[in-house]
Amino acid sequence: MRLQESGEMYLESIYVLGQRSGNVRSIDISEYMGYSKPSVSRAVSLLKNAGYITMDEDNYLHLTDTGFEIAHKIYQRHTVLSALLERIGVSRETAAEDACRMEHAISDETFEAIQRFVETLTEKI
Repeated sequence: MRLQESGEMYLESIYVLGQRSGNVRSIDISEYMGYSKPSVSRAVSLLKNAGYITMDEDNYLHLTDTGFEIAHKIYQRHTVLSALLERIGVSRETAAEDACRMEHAISDETFEAIQRFVETLTEKI
């Protein structure tokens, strides 16, 4: 089953927040993404039921192996695409916004080609 873009965004947010502080609760996601608590609660419930995250007894969220794999992939795409867009002259803010939209839509093949291209650019500097 293919996860919808919104689900990928939630997983990526949990990943990023987890990297920053180690502990992630629904309220953290709500504040980070700017979504209402009920919206986040519903999404968390769907992601738990689908096996992408777990919640411990202290209500901290944890990515499962599958959730981590997806979140890391999306975050990597975001990072590479943002860097590429900035390198070609796009402002940091616009690059981040555009990368967020692009990261969910491009194929693995296209992303891998972009990633190789960015690595080639970096080697030349």
